[in-house]
Amino acid sequence: MTELFSADWMKQFQQAWNSEPEMVEPLAKAGFNSVIGYGYTDQDKPSGYIGVENGKVTSAGSYSAQTLNWDLRASKQQWQEWLSKDVGLTTLGAAVTMGRLNFKKGEYASMIKNPGLAGPFIKSFNLMGRMQMENA
Repeated sequence: MTELFSADWMKQFQQAWNSEPEMVEPLAKAGFNSVIGYGYTDQDKPSGYIGVENGKVTSAGSYSAQTLNWDLRASKQQWQEWLSKDVGLTTLGAAVTMGRLNFKKGEYASMIKNPGLAGPFIKSFNLMGRMQMENA
């Protein structure tokens, strides 16, 4: 199994994201352009990143000092729990409230209030989970 947030894993995430119209289309409509880091709460910097332009992931790999718009962190155990099942808005909202999902950069509240961003945000977690199951 490919290690979560490794360069190879992030490239697979890029392919999965870009082949999912429910990710790309609403983000393109919203004009979403961002660099998103993913990693663990016990690390100084994220492990992996994706660069999104008009809803499509145009770059992905190991994090190496890219300027981030979003930086999502959780424990390894917490990531594995989320990726083992489909999650929804309630699950992720509770995780933010309880400090299980940390936004080192970016603001959860402003993102989740925008329907063009909220749906794809939740879908991204479920997409990650499908990838994990396919690679297991």
